[in-house]
Amino acid sequence: MKRLILFAVFMYLQGSTAFARSYYFSAAGRDDGDGTKAHPFKTLQRLNTLPLKAGDTVFLEAGATFKGSLQPKPGTKGSAQHPIVITPYGKEKATIDGGNGPAIVLYQSAWIHLLHLDLKGAGRKDGNKENGLVLNTCRHIDADDLVISGFQKAGLYIYRSGNVSVRKVFAHDNGYAGISAEGPYGTRDCDHIRIDGCRAENNPGDPSNLSNHSGNGIVVGYCRQVIIEKCTATNNGWDMPRIGNGPVGIWAYESDSVRILHCISFRNKTAKGADDGGGFDLDGGMTHSEIAYCLTYENEGSGFGIFQYAGAAPWTDNSIHDCVSNNDGLVSAARAGVYIWNSSRDPKQFRSCSFYNNVVYNTKGAAINFAGEDEHMGFRFYNNAFITTDSLLKGHPDPADVFENNHWTGLLPDNSLH
Repeated sequence: MKRLILFAVFMYLQGSTAFARSYYFSAAGRDDGDGTKAHPFKTLQRLNTLPLKAGDTVFLEAGATFKGSLQPKPGTKGSAQHPIVITPYGKEKATIDGGNGPAIVLYQSAWIHLLHLDLKGAGRKDGNKENGLVLNTCRHIDADDLVISGFQKAGLYIYRSGNVSVRKVFAHDNGYAGISAEGPYGTRDCDHIRIDGCRAENNPGDPSNLSNHSGNGIVVGYCRQVIIEKCTATNNGWDMPRIGNGPVGIWAYESDSVRILHCISFRNKTAKGADDGGGFDLDGGMTHSEIAYCLTYENEGSGFGIFQYAGAAPWTDNSIHDCVSNNDGLVSAARAGVYIWNSSRDPKQFRSCSFYNNVVYNTKGAAINFAGEDEHMGFRFYNNAFITTDSLLKGHPDPADVFENNHWTGLLPDNSLH
């Protein structure tokens, strides 16, 4: 009896990891094997049938390509101490070729680590109409050292998930975005997301999206508690198939407590005649968020977009500080390093912005452009350096805007500053 009790206690302490195992997959394997390294499985279809549990590891042969979609059973969960790991064995990445479908889909899953994988789609104009890696209603997911390309929607799509860590993901040649995170409309039901050390490059646009923006680098919406740090975005948005609101390198909308830190966004594009194509943007409905210690240069839209659109939740208590904009706003309606716009026409919906300790250098346009629709209140600009060979300001700041201790070099239009 004592032995039985001790065994039960041992099993409780060990949890489900007492029988954790490793599964191996090889291009030369067989699905009727036993999944050991000596007799590996072969296909993702076989992988999708596995009853993965805490502590299990799936090893994919390095350098091999596995066709299809990796989709573990809904509800697959590891634990904090013993996550499920999916990674190659060998020195190279393993490739998952989703073709016209997604490469990996995790649904209602938790405590899963995805490491050192190359995810490929058929191409945004060549048959693929999906996202590459989908995290749908998941918690505690790590995605580390992934390459994601060839998907019409987002390379990495995070939906209604939390405690997600994304590190060293290179998302390129996708349609809608390199990396996108969002919750359901009107919520902040995607939370505690960290995107660190990632690159979003050459994500041109979604050819099927004729009603809204596409071609973003990194974009988050309906989220809260998000950190985007040490990331770069470049050459995105050059093939957006519509004229209107355009893509941005790194930005957020309808979210709370988003921090964009130590990032670089440069040479992003937009459709001919469209707006945006900018470096960074705190867009409609943003609250308690910041862009800090970032560099933006040579974007077709503004370096920093400060925007509120009609129908968004109130925009309030946001800041941009300790950043540099160099020759942004070259093509779009912005024509400035900083572009301020509010289509709600209600200043109470667009208030409390602090813009400080920044350098805005522009030899092609203005430092700041206040759009014709720019009603706002409680904006403060201080300790900045504004350097242009054009007008320093375009449009008209609100008479109550505060300008303190700024350095201005350029052609000052009459009555712009007081």
